[in-house]
Amino acid sequence: MPAQWEYQVGPCTGTKMGDDLWMSRYILYRICEMYNVTVSFDPKPVPGDWNGAGGHTNFSNTLTRAPGTGWDAIKEQCEKLGKRHAVHIAEYGEGNERRLTGRHETSSMNDFSWGVANRGCSIRVGRMVPVEKCGYYEDRRPASNLDPYVVCRLLVETTLLM
Repeated sequence: MPAQWEYQVGPCTGTKMGDDLWMSRYILYRICEMYNVTVSFDPKPVPGDWNGAGGHTNFSNTLTRAPGTGWDAIKEQCEKLGKRHAVHIAEYGEGNERRLTGRHETSSMNDFSWGVANRGCSIRVGRMVPVEKCGYYEDRRPASNLDPYVVCRLLVETTLLM
């Protein structure tokens, strides 16, 4: 998409992720104000044949980072995430249906999928995770206008409390 930017926040833990994302948005707005530039966190601000704007969220915990057993924990957590896919999609950002079409490096919002090094999945696991048998995964479903506290709550609730 023309004039699309990406930036990352973190690493951080728990609700600090939300605090840091909101502060980064504030700073971005202030800087753009100085240069008369408009910011939009809409997941597809301009219709067209290009990628939308996602709020991809990397997630790990002590189980997924455990040497030797982390890969098994990631597979179990991905299965849990699949069972609550609709719950997550409903909370992952307004207008996200315009972005999660199954095209442009997204999965379809109607189907859950996960895979290694696959940018077209709901959950992408890094290429080295199966080799190293531990690590993190990326939830590619949240939109750029996500509420970070909701996303964090859903990930913890689904993977650790269910």
